[in-house]
Amino acid sequence: MQNRQHLINKKRIVVKIGSASLTHAETGHLNLDKMERLVRILTNLRNQGKDVILVSSGAIAVGRNALGFLDKPSQRSIKQACAAVGQARLIMVYQKLFAEYNQITAQILMTKDTMLNDISRNNAQNTFNELFRMGVIPIVNENDTVSTDELDTGDFGDNDTLSAIVTALVAGDLLILLSDIDGFYTDDPHKNKNAKMISLVEEINDEVLDMAKSSTGCNLGTGGMATKLSAAKIANASGADMVITNGENVRNINHVIAGKDIGTLFMAHKAKDFNIMDYIRTKQYS
Repeated sequence: MQNRQHLINKKRIVVKIGSASLTHAETGHLNLDKMERLVRILTNLRNQGKDVILVSSGAIAVGRNALGFLDKPSQRSIKQACAAVGQARLIMVYQKLFAEYNQITAQILMTKDTMLNDISRNNAQNTFNELFRMGVIPIVNENDTVSTDELDTGDFGDNDTLSAIVTALVAGDLLILLSDIDGFYTDDPHKNKNAKMISLVEEINDEVLDMAKSSTGCNLGTGGMATKLSAAKIANASGADMVITNGENVRNINHVIAGKDIGTLFMAHKAKDFNIMDYIRTKQYS
């Protein structure tokens, strides 16, 4: 069993939660009980003196539900309209819940251009650092209303990748991806009952990449296991550990940071002369 006690001392933590983990599968409405628990956990981490970022999907899902779309729209303009409606509603709920614990939050919407432009990238980095100094928890999402690089998955491809890029940008030391499965498996556990979960990945090699699948088993998210491995590549190379764990129970965040053997840990191995721009310009994360 891998000793994970070093996770207890992590100081700058990025948590990513997806649409499927935020909403009720039966109705598409927000799961307020789960969101409340998530907010309480993140606020308590901040109360411990840790810097915390929440990367939250859900804008399109919330917007489409509010506008009466039963299925995920495929037309870009409709998706972007849903995102515009949903992002406002989503951040309103987050702010209300965080306010119950006297925790100030900030909304940061990013596109790939934010990272490609030196001035905007430095401004974003400075903003994050200033928010940390002020004790604020930034809530990050891709700006889906203006993202145009890809019809289905936006500029970054998905919020798994975005969360890894944000982790690298702010020099985070731990990225937690809340998924719809317990961790990284040898095969898709939704389709193969004999798939086994791997507790530790020390290196993302060809064997590990071959195990990755592109299906999440639901119609809400866009990121499958392949995108999570891409996120791990970025996070690990930037010097951050990454853990995939089940978002059904958001208390798993506490279990991860307590050093418990839960989910799959991808070990950091900071690359010499790491530069996040090398990944973004050449799409090495895809």
